[in-house]
Amino acid sequence: MPASPPHDPTLLAGGAAGSRALGPLVETVLAALAEGAAARCGPLPGGGPDGVARRVADRGTPVLPEQGQGAHDALRELVGVLAEGAADPADPHCAAHLHCPPLAVATAADLAASALNPSMDSWDQAPAASVLEERVTAGIGALVHPDGAAPDALVTTGGTESNLLGVLLAREAHGPRVRLVCGAAAHHSVHRAAWLLGLPEPVVVPTPQGVLDPAAVDEALTRLDALECPTPGRPSPAVVVATAGTTDTGAVDPLAALADVVAAHRHRRPVTLHVDAAYGGPLLFSDRHRPRVAGIERADSVTLDLHKLGWQPVAAGLLTVPDRSALAPLGHRADYLNADDDTEAGLPDLLGRSIRTTRRPDILKIAVTLRALGRHGLGALVDAVCATAEEFADLIEAEPRLRLRTRPGISTVLFRPHGATDAQVATIRRRLLHEGQAVLGRARVPDPATGRPVLWLKATLLNPHAHSSDLHGLLKLVLDQHDLPADLPADLRPQDPPR
Repeated sequence: MPASPPHDPTLLAGGAAGSRALGPLVETVLAALAEGAAARCGPLPGGGPDGVARRVADRGTPVLPEQGQGAHDALRELVGVLAEGAADPADPHCAAHLHCPPLAVATAADLAASALNPSMDSWDQAPAASVLEERVTAGIGALVHPDGAAPDALVTTGGTESNLLGVLLAREAHGPRVRLVCGAAAHHSVHRAAWLLGLPEPVVVPTPQGVLDPAAVDEALTRLDALECPTPGRPSPAVVVATAGTTDTGAVDPLAALADVVAAHRHRRPVTLHVDAAYGGPLLFSDRHRPRVAGIERADSVTLDLHKLGWQPVAAGLLTVPDRSALAPLGHRADYLNADDDTEAGLPDLLGRSIRTTRRPDILKIAVTLRALGRHGLGALVDAVCATAEEFADLIEAEPRLRLRTRPGISTVLFRPHGATDAQVATIRRRLLHEGQAVLGRARVPDPATGRPVLWLKATLLNPHAHSSDLHGLLKLVLDQHDLPADLPADLRPQDPPR
């Protein structure tokens, strides 16, 4: 990369001159991203954790030099080493997690958010951003709860914070005796939320079929009082936590039937329905796939993550509610941010929009994406990754050396080589990681044939531009690793040519 003209690293990104200061730096960043990706030449760097750590240490030292080396050199060196050492979700062979490749348009919007740097904790720090957030969150709330009295949403850092907020709102509505009822496949953050909020451990309903059985939830609610011998006449309040898109398999609980169960129990106890749709919620964008989350509109709160099946840079989480009055318990006063007389004079109060104080305007990238693509455009991306998962499952079923666990749940596919042990499955995954060839996940869930938990390779397909050749190549990498002796040293393994 040719040397860039000297640049004053103390220039500011905002103001009328900000774009002139940013322009040359952005060019340096883009060049470093391209060079780093070319040097990596694959979905992630080879050499495993030790190799990556050495490269970062070599090029990232010293951390705090006595004299700075200048803006362009610092960006070129550190962005370059980060790009070369990244797990790149835009590579079709990077398919382990709910870790999406962000859209370029959303990433560009995120640059603007960083340059303007609104802080969403008071109106005088974010005049336009706060209005934009109010409008966009109401629109997303209406997408999830079309019949709600006053749908709304809060912007969060992701599913963990959204689930925490959903449980917090239920606790504030029903008191500290509220019990959580969730399935065995519920996200770990549900248990963490109960712990953080000082609530009892959730009542876990077994899910032998991978999804909540409404009859089993009905029984759990019926038996709930026997678990703690409450005061007679005071049945325990409850929160039923359903999942629309489990982390391991992408399975969607029967939301409409669960909503019926919750409604039937409300004559006896306060009970609410929270749906963790961090993964599956964006199926609502798709005319073809939205029936898979039918009933979600009846939930009292819903978790969404648009940095999963929404192609946003992290973070882009949301918690939706059918009536914004449910958010009232989050109200909070800090005189320097929302003094009573300021609020009475008409300055908007933003503190009740989050449990955080300082927070970025993450709504901007979401708003730009919604405007740029529209519901149908986003729905087409959802359709594309679901179709890719179906095609990948077809290829596995057609390959006699591989086993498909079940047909895809959303865009997640679990598979393993026929006859492989759990240790061999784990070794295949780690070898692919170490050699920088592929990023596959792992999931220990029951084998449908035996009911016994076994280890599966997991492909979470979130790249809407993946081709058939990418899928064939990924399976070939798995089979090639399976065919190698378990103890073959890394330097003796055949290496694929750079892609």
